[in-house]
Amino acid sequence: MGNKQEELETCVCLQGYDLIGITETWWDSSYDWSVGMEGYRLSRKDRQGRRGGGITLYVNDQLECMELHLGMEEEPTESLWVRIKGRAGAGDITAGVCYRSPDQGDRADETLYRQIGTASRSQALVLMGDFNHPDICWRDNAAERKQSRKFLECVDDNFLLQATEEPTRRGAMLGLILTNKEGLVGDVKLKGSLGCSDHEMVEFRILRAVRRALSKLTTLDCSRADFGLFKDLLGRVPWDKALEGRGAQDSWLIQGSPPPSSGAMHPNKEEVK
Repeated sequence: MGNKQEELETCVCLQGYDLIGITETWWDSSYDWSVGMEGYRLSRKDRQGRRGGGITLYVNDQLECMELHLGMEEEPTESLWVRIKGRAGAGDITAGVCYRSPDQGDRADETLYRQIGTASRSQALVLMGDFNHPDICWRDNAAERKQSRKFLECVDDNFLLQATEEPTRRGAMLGLILTNKEGLVGDVKLKGSLGCSDHEMVEFRILRAVRRALSKLTTLDCSRADFGLFKDLLGRVPWDKALEGRGAQDSWLIQGSPPPSSGAMHPNKEEVK
């Protein structure tokens, strides 16, 4: 980030974002005093042992959230995960940010895919980041490189949807937004770049709260039914008048029995679709 921090804070002040994910921060301990933003809770992971990389998440401090640790993996990944508590009966949202370097190895990829798999089982997931797979064609769900095809398999296996539609760096779609709920993410826009960065910022909205599912099914206890009374009540129905002028099909339906010609046949091969 470096000299882009002031521009970022100005942008955040104007737009009032609730969640901000940043990749390739290039931070180390010398930035500890300068990277906080008023009104936001900061989570960060700096790259250890070599220059570059690094990720961070800013979450509006009006939102209740906690950082998640998905698995005890030996192979480190540049990913951060938080759970944001839903408001007024809405379900929680798991949010993540990820940076996958172009030279990331297979072991780190597999670790990342396991983390994504765990996160995808949450009620609602929004994962943003730079995955560095420029050869993926999202329209055809195809890729040239083996690593990119493995990433597509992860996306498909976890039933994730990819919401970015425009190139984010030099004609390549590197910045992605992945979600496990159709209609959760929308209004995706490119918003230019910070400073001299050659990566576009991606803005989006979480469009609706994901409400907890409440069962409203009523289960009848047939073991307590008075079948004698039921038979007596059916016997009082003047069936001749009730069925007068109706065809055989309607008569079967009114009496609550399936017609002899429906519901019991298995389809032949030509009927299976």
